[in-house]
Amino acid sequence: MSASKVLKWVTGGLESLLGIPVLGASIVIGLLWIPLAVMLALHIVTLILTKKDGGATTGSILGIVTSCIAWIPFVGMIMHILSAVFLMIDATKPNRQGESVATQQVS
Repeated sequence: MSASKVLKWVTGGLESLLGIPVLGASIVIGLLWIPLAVMLALHIVTLILTKKDGGATTGSILGIVTSCIAWIPFVGMIMHILSAVFLMIDATKPNRQGESVATQQVS
């Protein structure tokens, strides 16, 4: 499994955690919005690695947008959930360069 796929699963899991209504808001506000900056950095790294691997970039781009507007109540929650879904869907897709479905099943 490529590093970009691992990061998609990790960022997707973290986005789903931040999308939980009261818990996600408590984490973000309690840590003074630092989780949004950390997620922005993770999404940018994931996007760069995904571009290098030739994978789907939709989830990472949506995650970057989410990190920028997630400070807005309710909008942030919805965006975190959407980002998590798209990241996890993208993580299941094979990369265009060098990774096939058969290779994924062996690893």
